[in-house]
Amino acid sequence: MQDPEIRRPITEIGMVKSVAISENGAVAVGVYLTVASCPMKDRIVEDVTGAVSLVEGVTSVTVDLDVMSDEQRTTLRKTLRGGSEEPRIPFAEPGSMTRVYCVASGKGGVGKSSVTVNLAAAMAARGLSVGVVDADIYGHSIPRMLGAEGRPTQVEKMIMPPQACGVKVISIGMFTPGNAPVVWRGPMLHRALQQFLADVFWGDLDILLLDLPPGTGDVAISVAQLIPGAEILVVTTPQQAAAEVAERAGAIAAQTKQRVVGVVENMSWLELPTGERMEVFGSGGGQLVADSLTRTFGAEVPLLGQIPLDPRLRECGDAGKPLVLEYPDSPAAKVLSDVAKKISVKARGLAGKLLSVSPAGR
Repeated sequence: MQDPEIRRPITEIGMVKSVAISENGAVAVGVYLTVASCPMKDRIVEDVTGAVSLVEGVTSVTVDLDVMSDEQRTTLRKTLRGGSEEPRIPFAEPGSMTRVYCVASGKGGVGKSSVTVNLAAAMAARGLSVGVVDADIYGHSIPRMLGAEGRPTQVEKMIMPPQACGVKVISIGMFTPGNAPVVWRGPMLHRALQQFLADVFWGDLDILLLDLPPGTGDVAISVAQLIPGAEILVVTTPQQAAAEVAERAGAIAAQTKQRVVGVVENMSWLELPTGERMEVFGSGGGQLVADSLTRTFGAEVPLLGQIPLDPRLRECGDAGKPLVLEYPDSPAAKVLSDVAKKISVKARGLAGKLLSVSPAGR
């Protein structure tokens, strides 16, 4: 079986302390926890019991828990980090196959976090390994919207992120008491983001989503410095004024040399009982942003989807149950799932990759 946090077989990471089998088929398994306060201890006992019970001839299973010593935790860290002593950002290293998408918006209130959560849940439901960084340090909301009630576990210098809906997630809200505000200046924001990317053990991710704060401030610049290969996904509403602001959030990628993967228009219309569409916030904003960014970059920036207004999207966010999982057949969920599919199967470029080529001889 695998450790539910690390996602590696417990036999590979030194968690099996002992196995004793009696003549009548009773099995006693000793298991090391990484830390005494491990939030997954009950899950580990349940999984070990279930796995051993399936073995032919086993009549009963007892699981005894112990805690790793400092030396064992150091060995575990080296096993997971590949012997590296200094924290590193794996997504910024040549050869990384993780696709990193920064979900950005020009202003608040356009549903950026709702889009992030539902894209992550939809990708995980498709069998991908997905992580989310709540990079909106001041306005963090991802844990609530994703239903992530767990707390990170620290093992040596590594942080094990909690999971919800099959998605690994980290947020400053998991480290602050209650609903306390975060009052930090730029350098602190940069350091927090750096720790989320380097100190957290993400494992082998297919997709990493970063929910950026609105605008073009410190965090957007830090992301460009820390993960140069990250791509931008712009979220806007149909309103012309909102679209103009959203253009700036996408256009900053031209200065940071990042790529804009596309635009998502949220709150596009409200479908009435008669079947008519009421365009509450106007129309055309998403296409306007896509066309403007296409001209800026000289390459197509597509409008990936238009998400209709649906009260259930807000209700599911408040309940910590993503719409794409609770109401997968709703029009809004179908659009979100389609956007998730488009960007998760998108071919990666060769930028930053090591190529197996040698210069031709003369």
